[in-house]
Amino acid sequence: MPQSKTSSSPSEGDEATAFDDVPLNRFHLRITALTFCANYSDGYELGIISIALPVIAAQLGFGTVWEGLLGASALIGIFLGSILVGWAADKVGRQRLYTVDFLLIAVASAAEFFVHDPVQLFILRLLIGIGIGADYALGPTLVAEFVPRKYRGGLLASLTVLWTVGYVAAFFLGNYVVSLGGDSWRWLLASSSVPAIAVVLLRIGVPESPRWLLTQGRVEQARAVVRRLGGDDGAFESLVRTYRTVRRVPYRELFGRKYLRNTAFGAIFYNAQVVPYFAIYTFLPLVLLKMGVGGEDTTSDGLLNLFLLAGSLGGLWLVAKMSRRGLTIWSFVVLIVSMAPMAIWPDAPTALLFPLFLVFTFTMSAAVNLDQVYPPELFPTDLRSSGVGLLNGLSRIGSAIGTFLLPLSLDGIGFSPTMLILTVVLVIGLVVSVLWAPETKNSALD
Repeated sequence: MPQSKTSSSPSEGDEATAFDDVPLNRFHLRITALTFCANYSDGYELGIISIALPVIAAQLGFGTVWEGLLGASALIGIFLGSILVGWAADKVGRQRLYTVDFLLIAVASAAEFFVHDPVQLFILRLLIGIGIGADYALGPTLVAEFVPRKYRGGLLASLTVLWTVGYVAAFFLGNYVVSLGGDSWRWLLASSSVPAIAVVLLRIGVPESPRWLLTQGRVEQARAVVRRLGGDDGAFESLVRTYRTVRRVPYRELFGRKYLRNTAFGAIFYNAQVVPYFAIYTFLPLVLLKMGVGGEDTTSDGLLNLFLLAGSLGGLWLVAKMSRRGLTIWSFVVLIVSMAPMAIWPDAPTALLFPLFLVFTFTMSAAVNLDQVYPPELFPTDLRSSGVGLLNGLSRIGSAIGTFLLPLSLDGIGFSPTMLILTVVLVIGLVVSVLWAPETKNSALD
């Protein structure tokens, strides 16, 4: 896809229009629903570990360094899974890996019940992260390649809503479970194996992407899938014209002249969003205490979680109404304006700082809907899974570093400098978006 593509509505001139504009059907909704699970699991896993960590640390007897490592472990795994499986999916196909990744999540989650030291827990959460990262590369790629372009942005954005649902569910369920005392945290960590097993079973029979099949020269298999999706021969032939020859685009093309700007923009914009997000919300109770709220009273935590959910739902409307570029730029502006006072005036009245934090929470939750929408639209079919995996992976490395360093930073240099660093990260995201963000809304995929 050329970087200059700025299509904002379906047009007759696009080569793949007939296939991209088939009516929305039950299969499109099914493939989207089955992809919800990685996002829900990611939000749930991050939510339960943030609640369980203080209890686990007290029982197993480890300090701040291990808390940071365990908070970041799944994020490190997501980096590995996203990049490695994203690359593999462009080589061997999406469908087979799409089922296996959740089998890994189910087994590792169940095994968390039996851990006896932080090393065991770190390894298991690393494996869970690898499975989630694999699905982050595969899920949005399959949704983008299957669903009609008219609905692509909304359905991709809905994936992030499920992240927030998972995170909020973990907050309320997690606080209840750990309040039971004893080894209740073991049941909490192992609970994520239940939906993972269901996903493995429900994904059996999901077909391969017809776009990927055509890049491999497997024409008749692609035709059968297009018919299953409700496309006629005209839709199939229009898709064939886009993939006239068998293509083998090497991974290094992500860093070549044609796609380097999209790769760089995607990596920086994604990191600029999720580094503050993961760092703050993994250790939300600690951040709230530094602001002078929270403690034994979890009312503030609960209100913030409701704002996370409201922002995520509001983000669906914003993705539908605004351009990709416009939503990216303006969300960074609001995030900077709402966070800067926490960095510049940390002793400001709580009555000022907490409402600003609510605005930050709502806006961030709305903006991260773009994290599932933008990446699949930045790359062609030959590199889509690799590109999506790379951006997801790099974002999780940034998130892991931020998550590991946040408690150390709050203890070492204080609340105000830590918030200032996170504000600078947002400013970098804004500058890069103004300079490089392409417009991809409703474009036909290459």
